[in-house]
Parts: sequence; C-alpha cells; structure tokens
Amino acid sequence: MERILIKEVGKRSGEKVKLAGWVQSIRSHGKILFFDLRDASGIAQIVFTPKDNEELYERAKEVRPEWVIEIEGEIKDRPEGMQNKEIETGNVEIKAVFLNVFSKAKTLPFPIDTEGYEINEKHRLEYKYIDARRPRIRRNLEIRHKVIKFMRDFLVSEGFIEIETPVLTKSTPEGARDFVVPSRNYPGKFYALPQSPQQYKQLLIVAGIEKYFQVARCFRDEDPRGDRQPEFTQLDIEVAFWSQKDILDLVERLYTNLVKELFPDKKIMKIPFPVLTYKEVVEKYGTDRPDIRKDKNNANELAFCFVVDFPMFEYKEGDKRWGAMHNPFTRPKTEDIEVIKNDKENILAYQYDLVLNGHEIAGGALRSYKPEILEAVFESLGYAKEEIKKQFGHLLQAFEYGVPPHGGIAPGIDRFLAVVLNEPSIREVVAFPKTGDNKDLMMDSPAGISKEQLKELHLKIEKNEKK
Repeated sequence: MERILIKEVGKRSGEKVKLAGWVQSIRSHGKILFFDLRDASGIAQIVFTPKDNEELYERAKEVRPEWVIEIEGEIKDRPEGMQNKEIETGNVEIKAVFLNVFSKAKTLPFPIDTEGYEINEKHRLEYKYIDARRPRIRRNLEIRHKVIKFMRDFLVSEGFIEIETPVLTKSTPEGARDFVVPSRNYPGKFYALPQSPQQYKQLLIVAGIEKYFQVARCFRDEDPRGDRQPEFTQLDIEVAFWSQKDILDLVERLYTNLVKELFPDKKIMKIPFPVLTYKEVVEKYGTDRPDIRKDKNNANELAFCFVVDFPMFEYKEGDKRWGAMHNPFTRPKTEDIEVIKNDKENILAYQYDLVLNGHEIAGGALRSYKPEILEAVFESLGYAKEEIKKQFGHLLQAFEYGVPPHGGIAPGIDRFLAVVLNEPSIREVVAFPKTGDNKDLMMDSPAGISKEQLKELHLKIEKNEKK
C-alpha cells in the first residue's frame, strides 16, 4: 500500500490507507486513544482502541508528541456532532490497524502551537528546524515559494530569460565590504562573494541578452544591524534599450498583479504608483523611504511609491570623501565629464527606488554604458586610472565591443515578504536566518577551521593582543 497525503483522506471515506507524519497531539478518552497526525499537507485524527486490537493499543500508548510514525487504517466518518470544522479532514477519522515508529523525539525546547513571538528569538534560531514546524513559519515559507514562482512566471511571460551568474567572483569596491574566499590553488589570491550580480548582468547585456532576470543570492559583510542579513535574496532584472519609465512600468505591473493574485485581502493605496523625487520626499517626510499611508495602523493597505532623481554623489563625513549614493555604475544625468568631476554636489542620477509602507523594497538605475562616463565617475570618487583599470578593466574592455543603453532594478524578496505578511523582521520569512550580529546559532558559525585547512590555504591567524 502506498502512502497518501493526509489532506486526501477527507475524500476517501471507507478506504484503507497508509499515512505518515509527526504526532502533533495525543488525547485519551477512557479506553480510546486519539492521535492528531500531521504531515506537510494537513492533520488527521487517528483512533486506537483495545477492543479492536489490544496489542496495537498498548504500543500506541507508548507514543509521545512529535514522534514520527506510519499508520495504516480505514477511513471512517466521524459520529454526528463530533466533526471538526477547523481542519480539512475534520469530517473523518482513521481507525488504525498498523503502527510503525520511524523515530522518537525528545521533548521540544519550546512549544510550536503558538505564534512564537513570546519566545526568545535566539532560542528559536538555535532550534530553527523546530521553529519551522510552527504553522506561521511554515505558512511564511510556503508564501515565499509562491511569490518567487509568481515573479519567475511573470517575467518569463514578458520575454525575460533566467540566467545564473557566478557566486565566486572578484572583490571590487562597490559599497559594502565583500565576503572573501581564499583560493587553495592560487596562494595569496581570493575570490569574493557577490554583493549583487551587478557587473555580470551588465556583461550579459553586452552579450546580447536583452531581458535578463535571476533570483539571486547576495552577500554583504556589513556591520551588525538589527534587521539586516549578511546574505539575502533579490530578484535581479536587467534590460537593454528601455527607458526609466519602461522599467518602472514593468515593476508596477509585477507587484499589482502579484498582490491581486496572492494577497487578495490587501489593498493597494494608489495605482499608478506615485512617482516622487528624492528632493520632495526628504523635504516632506525627512527620509527617502516615505510611508505615504494616511492611516499607518491599517495593516492591509499597501502604499507603493517610486522615489526618483537621487543625487549621484554624497559626501561621506566619516571618510571625509565623496562616494556614490548607490553605486558607481549608475548613469549620471549629464554626459559632461568636467561637470561630473567638478560639480558632484549638484548632479542627479537615473536612480530609482520602490518604497512600500516606509520600507525600501527595490532599488535600480539606468547604467553608465559609455566607458568615458564610467571612468569619469570613478575618477570623481578618487580612483587613479591604474586602479580603475585593475578593478574594472574587464567591464570597460567589454564596453568597447558594442554595448546598448541599459538599466535594471533589484527587488528585495525578504523585505517585501516581511512587510506584506506584517512580520516584525525579515528573519521571520527566511528559512535559516542569522542573528542581527551575523551569527548562525544553529550551526555555530562563523567558526574556526583546522590548522591543516589553514596551511592548505596558506593562511595564518593573527590574534589580537589584549592591552
């Protein structure tokens, strides 16, 4: 007999079936024992009685919650007045004739029949595989799957193709610090994990891929922040020959259709999405991530807006130098190289963000595709010509072989899900998140490596001396 999913038993009254899953709860009523058996599809009530099988009943009495078991039995209609309308299979129960214990379980470190917010988060992260049994977390992960699938299907229907780009790449000064990976075969050389597929997606445009997308893993070695992750997922989109308006229109259609299909209870405040300038929102709201809802306590209202016309450069007080407000690949709203070099505080960029309820959920830009403009931007940021050639020579060289005007956007999947699901943190929508200070409590990482590994990688650990 083949195992069936629990959700199917409600339609099979009178049939003999095999089920498997976790024992969610156990109830004893006199000489009748009830198990609630759970698998990924649902919950079903299993019944054991000594009258039908004394030996089986005695074995069932030994079972404890969260044991993983297999049962065989006959589906029976529940007695009148005993149905459970709260579950899909609540009109039937399974009269057990066979029980097999796959594995036993210790008492769980915390309950999983609550929302979980009341439990210390570090404790939950340490046992994330237990926390993920919680219905809320499991539902979040299922919705995450549906959102990503919708995004993929939408872009494919728009003529985009999905292409994977490398995870082992080159360290370049683009913004945040890189995570670096030592090379065993090339002593003293390092790969870097991508902060985004920025240069690869631009090179794909050079290659003639006019509509690219990817559900990309990105890595940034930033200082600890409460609601950031050192690795995150974004929907990466890049197109050739499109205007800024074309890209914003695509994103608006993506999200309006996504919300309509997957979140019908949510209401989008305004369509088309308002388009506001950076100057407007900073003056009116004091931030470039405005929450434009009139009633900010209305959790089912989604207030999308685009913020455009960001400054190309910003002065970084801590470093006492000019930096790119987003990244140096953004196209400035001028092609006058002297202006780029000498009037940095007044230059605007073809840079745009998508904001939802006060959270930035996507960022993008038209790109500099003329080598002389890109070089001028890097020189404005203080890079010598030799350094520009060393760090970005491959991209500048590629642009010498014919490159169309292009641009893109990268919606953050984690942040959007946290907002639309009314979760307090992106950690609630990630399968195995790290803490705010970038630790994986479950795997106990980051961790040291053996002396043999260090030797093989030609590395030495320099310990800090306490003063």
